Amino acid sequence: MVEAMVGSEVILSVYIISFLIGLPANLLALYAFSIRIYSKPLPTDILLLNLTVSDLLFLIILPLKMHEAASGMKWNLPDFLCSITAFIFFSTIYTSSLLLMAVSVVRYIGIAFPIPYHQLQKPVHAIVISVAIWLFSSAHCSITIITLHHPSLSSKNRTVCYENFTKKQLEVLLPVRMEAFIILCLIPLLICVYCYLRCIVILYSRPRISRIQKQKAIGMALGTLAVFLICVLPYNISHVVGYIYGESPKWRYYCLLLSTFNTCIDPIIFYFSSSTFRCNTRNSIFRKCGFPCLEMQRQATNSSG
Repeated sequence: MVEAMVGSEVILSVYIISFLIGLPANLLALYAFSIRIYSKPLPTDILLLNLTVSDLLFLIILPLKMHEAASGMKWNLPDFLCSITAFIFFSTIYTSSLLLMAVSVVRYIGIAFPIPYHQLQKPVHAIVISVAIWLFSSAHCSITIITLHHPSLSSKNRTVCYENFTKKQLEVLLPVRMEAFIILCLIPLLICVYCYLRCIVILYSRPRISRIQKQKAIGMALGTLAVFLICVLPYNISHVVGYIYGESPKWRYYCLLLSTFNTCIDPIIFYFSSSTFRCNTRNSIFRKCGFPCLEMQRQATNSSG
């Protein structure tokens, strides 16, 4: 049982902390990017809006996981809620990693190839990419629903949600998880590392680029790397170990807990990657104090120079 390895109180605490921090931060991001969408959105803004929606979907189902933890990791809710919870829980993790990869590619093209980037800078391209990512991650994570409801795989009288798999279920799950590790984690991680390293090298080779832009690029790279190393990679390494040994490792749930912090780290990436987020959030917070966004940006530039 999961609670033998991880106390349900610890699990509940992690869920509550992630919910209390992630919900207001992502609602603020949703507000900022929604404003931009109605004016002239950049491809990065559209991708980050989708990333915000992904995080909010994760946070919406998190109270169900809290109820599960408060019940001693027993699932006493209807089975269809278990299916929805498992599907959203896992698909949003991979949707986030693919969207972060897309953002890194767009930023690299914008810095390395500015002329083609401006020619292709149409919202429809980012929308098509976002839809493709949602469909791709959802298709891979549909294995959660198949495992729970396929006649030849489903287990009757289960008291837990998407845990304690039978041998027949593992025969299907483990190869799919291994594929997910390669396609939905490893490849996006390598692409992100390459793109951001190239971005940093290019920016530092241009003397006219301001120090604040260089710091923003480093912050974006470190934030994205933190999401992969803390929230995505450990959980996916459990797929590799499970595939090798033919069973889910007992420490897998620790990694799932780390994945919940994804919603707390993503807003940091929003701050470093989009002037839209910084401008609109500052405006919303400081509007009553009479600090217009343009003036605040000038102050930030002056203080950094």
